[in-house]
Amino acid sequence: MAAEDIDTRPTSAGSRGRAPPEDDRDREEGEIADDDSGSHAPPPPTKHQLEHAWTFWFDNPQGKSKQAAWGSSIRPIHTFSTVEDFWGLYNNIHRPSKLVVGADFHCFKEKIEPKWEDPICANGGKWTISCGRGKSDTMWLHTLLAMIGEQFDHGDEICGAVVSVRGKQERIAIWTKDAANEAAQISIGKQWKEFLDYKDSIGFIVHDDAKKADKGPKNRYTV
Repeated sequence: MAAEDIDTRPTSAGSRGRAPPEDDRDREEGEIADDDSGSHAPPPPTKHQLEHAWTFWFDNPQGKSKQAAWGSSIRPIHTFSTVEDFWGLYNNIHRPSKLVVGADFHCFKEKIEPKWEDPICANGGKWTISCGRGKSDTMWLHTLLAMIGEQFDHGDEICGAVVSVRGKQERIAIWTKDAANEAAQISIGKQWKEFLDYKDSIGFIVHDDAKKADKGPKNRYTV
């Protein structure tokens, strides 16, 4: 065999005597193979958006002074707008039964402060449910889920909810926007009781009445 008949081109290890892969044969001269090594990374999980964004607020009794104005110690904790973010927060915060006496824990629509003076709350009122110490955890969770999940027929009327821990009892209240809208308030009160399977009567107090009353204000509505 003549020397010029011998193929002196280098071959890669393991490829001697094999036909090139089919995709290599089909590729145009000089064309570079696509590198799809990173194309199979799983997409980020889709989060489930809520109708509204909500903010958790905490009123720490240890941060209050006798001279401080009401509401001055309330602080926002975090705002969430997806189902996943809600559970991420809820699973890492204390339940009402673990809060100190005097604490108030709020969940209000974003940009609404849990204060009578807030313009959206100013003309409203609240429904309140009371229970013994350490008994509000499940009712608080179900209230939050019904509220952020838009289960109320008049959900647009709702500003938020608060759980208050006191010496002998715990109270949960739902704040609403327009106390004069009787049909909406009655609907919210009845549905809330259904969601919690709560059998006792509950009352609705108007914020203006609460501010003016020297003693306990009277219920405007009862269901």
